[in-house]
Amino acid sequence: MEISATLVKQLRDKTGAGMMDCKRALIESNGNMQAAEELLRKKGLMAAAKKSSHVAAEGLVAVAVANDKMSTAIVEINSETDFVARNDKFQALVGKVANIALETDDVMAAVIDGKPLKDEIDMLNSIVGENISIRRHKIIKVENGVIGTYVHGAVCPGMGKIGVAVAMESSHEFDKPILIEFGRKIAMHIAAANPAYLCQCSVPSDVISKEKEIAINQAVELGKPRNIAEKIAEGRIKKFYEERALMDQIFVIDGKLKVSAVIDEFNKETQYGVQITGFEKFVLGEGLKKSETAD
Repeated sequence: MEISATLVKQLRDKTGAGMMDCKRALIESNGNMQAAEELLRKKGLMAAAKKSSHVAAEGLVAVAVANDKMSTAIVEINSETDFVARNDKFQALVGKVANIALETDDVMAAVIDGKPLKDEIDMLNSIVGENISIRRHKIIKVENGVIGTYVHGAVCPGMGKIGVAVAMESSHEFDKPILIEFGRKIAMHIAAANPAYLCQCSVPSDVISKEKEIAINQAVELGKPRNIAEKIAEGRIKKFYEERALMDQIFVIDGKLKVSAVIDEFNKETQYGVQITGFEKFVLGEGLKKSETAD
């Protein structure tokens, strides 16, 4: 019999199963909603829907790089346990999503092997019995240069606990492998040093004003004169830049030069005229509260 899209949607809304699974269940049950729901339950396709309220703070961060090395997508896909994150099917899904993110911002509208991505995720949910979700994704591009990347805690190529991408623009001719390797080192630094801003000029003025105000108030409370408190605040701001602005941080690989000086030295050696124009860092589960108990 012919099954209407409205009926399929009603069953999906009720069960949380994939659209194609709902349609097949309705066909098998001759359009009987209750029987179709029972059929989905027997097949285990409702199990994942029941877990949708569970906190998914494990999973993987993946980095996909275009063939020309001029664009990179970073994605975070979460599962409830690290065990599932090591599942081959889960890793395959993460890889597919990362490659899709290279091509489009509307990842959830994508079709994989003739199936909507949502249905693919629902099917994997039913197989592993956990809540799996695409949390975020970002694409980074350059106009003339390369994207340097690094994955920390990798469980397989391009997937791990931390993913970093660095946009490196060049004003001269350059050797791509050399620049990619240099970008990888900068990305490793970002993974370790966790800068929040590219440089001093990219820090919002209200952030600096707040830091300065806090430093002055603390010094005044300790009995320091206002002029001394302001000097102390200047020192606090300098330290803030050194801790939070990439260009002012000490490069972790050599522990001597600031990142800005490392770039200057690289440019002197290569004449590439490299500038870092931006970066992105995803840390798995950052900001998510993990479940302390399981159902």
